[in-house]
Amino acid sequence: MPHRTKQPSLLTWPIICKGLAYIFTGKLYIKQGHLPPANHHIPHDYVGVCVASAADALMDNYVIAQLQQLGIKQVRLDFTYGDLESFNARFLQRLIDEKLNVTLHLIQPFNSAKNMENAAEQENWQTFLAQVLERFGAHIRRIEIGATVNRKRWAGYSLNCFLRAWAIAYATVKQRYIELAGPNVTDFEPIYNIGLLSLLKAKNQLPDVHSNNLFSERVSEPERFDHRVFKYRWATRLKFNLIKKARLLGKITSDFGIKSFISPVAFWAIYRIERLLSDGEQKQADYAARYLLLNAASGALDQVFWGALICHREGLIDDGLTDAEYPSLERVTHYACVDGALKNFWHHASFNAVKTTAKLIQGAQYLKAISTANGLEVHHFQTEQFEIHALWTINGKVAFLSDIYELAAIQQAEISHRDGHAITTTTDIISESPIYLRWPKNQPINTKPNLTLAKDLAIHAHIKNQQYFPFKQDSWFGLILAKDADEAQQLAQQLHPSQLISPQKNNALRHARNAIWTLPDPRDADKQVTVKQPVKMYLHKQLLDRFKPSKAKRSWNGAVELLRRGVATAAPVAFFEQENDVTLKQNFYICDYVKADCSVGEMFVHFALGHKEFYFSDKNTTLSAEEVYTQLAQFLHHMHKTGVFFRDLSGGNVLVQLLESKQLSFSLIDTARARFYTYPTALNYRYSDLARICNKLHWAGRERLMGLYLAHLGVKFTFKIKLPFYLYDFKVAFKRKFGRKGIRKLVRSFKT
Repeated sequence: MPHRTKQPSLLTWPIICKGLAYIFTGKLYIKQGHLPPANHHIPHDYVGVCVASAADALMDNYVIAQLQQLGIKQVRLDFTYGDLESFNARFLQRLIDEKLNVTLHLIQPFNSAKNMENAAEQENWQTFLAQVLERFGAHIRRIEIGATVNRKRWAGYSLNCFLRAWAIAYATVKQRYIELAGPNVTDFEPIYNIGLLSLLKAKNQLPDVHSNNLFSERVSEPERFDHRVFKYRWATRLKFNLIKKARLLGKITSDFGIKSFISPVAFWAIYRIERLLSDGEQKQADYAARYLLLNAASGALDQVFWGALICHREGLIDDGLTDAEYPSLERVTHYACVDGALKNFWHHASFNAVKTTAKLIQGAQYLKAISTANGLEVHHFQTEQFEIHALWTINGKVAFLSDIYELAAIQQAEISHRDGHAITTTTDIISESPIYLRWPKNQPINTKPNLTLAKDLAIHAHIKNQQYFPFKQDSWFGLILAKDADEAQQLAQQLHPSQLISPQKNNALRHARNAIWTLPDPRDADKQVTVKQPVKMYLHKQLLDRFKPSKAKRSWNGAVELLRRGVATAAPVAFFEQENDVTLKQNFYICDYVKADCSVGEMFVHFALGHKEFYFSDKNTTLSAEEVYTQLAQFLHHMHKTGVFFRDLSGGNVLVQLLESKQLSFSLIDTARARFYTYPTALNYRYSDLARICNKLHWAGRERLMGLYLAHLGVKFTFKIKLPFYLYDFKVAFKRKFGRKGIRKLVRSFKT
């Protein structure tokens, strides 16, 4: 078998030395760099999009029509060997004929890039460049060279190979006085930018435009500090958010005397979003708007391109295909063509989000950040006609317009949705989905001081056909989830907290530390809602809970966070809390009543008695223990994968409903203790949850359930993992014997 040499990395000693010298001399620093600078102009051609076509000329027509609908005239097209004889040449000519501003990204095939020290490959590259520029050079805006050069498995370049390719391209392009962009580093890895630009500067071959694919996809959302720069521990200290990364790359650009800085490709892939959050398409739209707005606020970039226009994963338009049909080479490196059939295409929500953002801010003046880098983003833009405020929160959080503006300012504003349509109904909610407030130019707009998020409050912004309505009456505060204002008013009247009185113990579903009971659902006479109120507070809880949100608010937060992650729970209806309540008992959480066939706890007790099957008598169906364990393990793995640490995962808190084809639907209740992360739950927290749910299950059942769960992680059920189970078993047994329940049982035995 022939020996295969390892492909050299671009991260060589010259790159490292140049990068570290720049960093250690303090040049990679901007004071308060994570905050946007005030008063700068946003170019009129700020937003662009990466395009491609297909063999069928009808695709050209479709792409042009979509660009016209977007209102975007800046496009980037990938062009490689053989494209002069393919549909791509036809499509490029069509873009030129439509008077679009084309950034032509010239790409070498992987093996050609890998072998650029070979004279024949250099000649091929020279010939390709000359032919492309001869045919199209006079009609395009710029040429870009380099394709994710710091990803050798995609681009193929070693350092010497890239420098050879660049030198040939530089000489050829400059002979024709065409603007040259490069080197197309991807993500925020400035040591590559610094090293490459230093080497190019020494050769007098610097680009006219510095290009870097400024992704934020590797962090959970655009505003987050990037934990991958110096890990989670340092993320909030070093404050490497999108603004700071853009400004630092902009500083590198100017430090090397380059006139312009662009991001040629950036996107959020829906499937990656859905690893944590359930509403991938809506979140992509949120992120697209927020990403463009933050980059505009940074003042560092002259252009930002979304890529690709058409793709089911990351596109503004879905091509109707599946992940299995995605090309082997990532489209950030080479967006070669549009796949799929036109009849199956449809707009993602991000299409209108990008369209709206481009329409509102291109050519505007960015005046200032009214609030930023604290979870609440409020940015002030000014156009020739309007004062525009763009407002949003980080994921899952909420703020209120009435806490930012006086009522008169809200009433005078035109308020529009992330996707461009006017919001005509009264709203007080600011969520992770941006909204825009617009007033006539030069109208004074005063904001209140100390703007913050609503304290300790979460929402799920994308519950279909539902809206949030703040409840503020007398000394009560709360939030209601309803389809419209009329329904919210109906719920507020019929479930008013002053009228909610917990029943006696024999009339309640539960009556211990919390009273839980049902009431008729005001929205549907055939349904019920569940009400939960704390009624007993032990002394240590009175002390500790005084520094926490109310139990009702914690239950609400837990429920909406679970729903954000696609984990089933009873649908929240409302929560109410009395302000300045010293008893900590005047708060109510209301949710839909969940009809269940049983709980996991009941099933586990049944299996622990030696039974191999569980019979659902109402549905005359029997499931084996193996079927239950398999489906439950999958549910629990999904829950943990999305960043949930439930902390109260007893079997009784997991309700079970039997569906068709022996499929089980699991739903969590008692959500007040749950914690949530923007990354998959740590293993020790997972084992803590799993030890709780397995408490009533015999060890043979535990072994099987955990084997199925851990198979998702590629881990064996070792003694180290079993240890939390033994410890929790001991804790439960100890509390039963010596805790409050044990003492009460002992007292009863003496009385009898």
